[in-house]
Amino acid sequence: MAEITETAIREVLDTVIDPVTGSSVAALGMVSGIATRAGHVAVTLEVDPARGTALEPLRQACEQAIRAMPGVLSATAVMTAERAAPSPPPPPAGHHGHSHSHGAPAAKATSGKTTGGGGRIDVPGVKHIIAVASGKGGVGKSTTAVNLALGLAANGLATGLLDADIYGPSMPRMLGVTEKPESADGKMLKPIEKYGLKTMSIGYIVNEDTPMIWRGPMVSSALEQMLRDVQWGDLDVLVVDMPPGTGDAQLTLAQRVALAGAVIVSTPQDIALVDARKGLNMFRKVAVPVLGIVENMSYFLCPHCGERSEIFGHGGAREEADKLGVPFLGEVPLHLDIRTTSDSGHPIVVSKPDSAHAQVYKNIAGRVWKQLSANQRGARKAPNIVVQ
Repeated sequence: MAEITETAIREVLDTVIDPVTGSSVAALGMVSGIATRAGHVAVTLEVDPARGTALEPLRQACEQAIRAMPGVLSATAVMTAERAAPSPPPPPAGHHGHSHSHGAPAAKATSGKTTGGGGRIDVPGVKHIIAVASGKGGVGKSTTAVNLALGLAANGLATGLLDADIYGPSMPRMLGVTEKPESADGKMLKPIEKYGLKTMSIGYIVNEDTPMIWRGPMVSSALEQMLRDVQWGDLDVLVVDMPPGTGDAQLTLAQRVALAGAVIVSTPQDIALVDARKGLNMFRKVAVPVLGIVENMSYFLCPHCGERSEIFGHGGAREEADKLGVPFLGEVPLHLDIRTTSDSGHPIVVSKPDSAHAQVYKNIAGRVWKQLSANQRGARKAPNIVVQ
């Protein structure tokens, strides 16, 4: 495979011309970051937020130019506008610019955010997309998402799993995935299939110890492309493991994807339930059905004697579900087997499918699917969100 250098990528981007200014994206200083790995290229473009949507063709042109480079398997360009866009260089003396840009007003420096386009994200072939979310980190959300997806697959459903945690992707380790996604046409990535799931994660492309120093709009754009530019095929359910909190990734999904529902994961103690309540209310405000709450680490089972200890309290999530009027999906214990199987890349639903703990996840999956199949009225219209 030919070596793909940052210098070569910048040279290619110097051929992509902004029709308004008549200058290349490289000359305009738009290229703020380049990352390459095993034939996969990611580029970030700093743009004027006032031109965000209008620059979508330019973003696509950058991707097309990079894809044409020898050795490139896939190319992703994301736009961000958290700082003022650089001013275009003045034309040489006597040069009046291209005819189509003559007399164009100068770009106005404004603050704000944008992503690559603002339309609805359609995922053809996928019947239901559900989000697994939590108000805070450290509650076992990713473990729950993986085993929930495997539980749905064990119940005979065609299931996909998207790791939407750009800053802390955990799917490569939890699923034991070491290979990189391939692209037959340089445009669409093939999901990596593991344990009967079609999966995708930013962690499949970047090294595990590489920090993702990305601004919010870049995260949203990357998430959009992992939904839109992956060959998911025909799926009954696509499970999305959300990053913790109520930030850009959650709003991107809620605003632009017809989510069939959300599953909230919490531990029993009050401090976790406060944050879980915030996450639940966020989905309610954007008209995403809450399918229910899972109480993770509900109690501790000693692996030696089997004694039960409620070290985080017990029943708090069930009480919260009753209080908020949403289904309670089940209790998952804090047990060594669940942790070790996840860390080793062999989640408990597939490594110990007949265990009591695997059955807990399968039961939760059954309750989730029962709600989804009972609500077959078609795709929910994505809401219009206005942030003031």
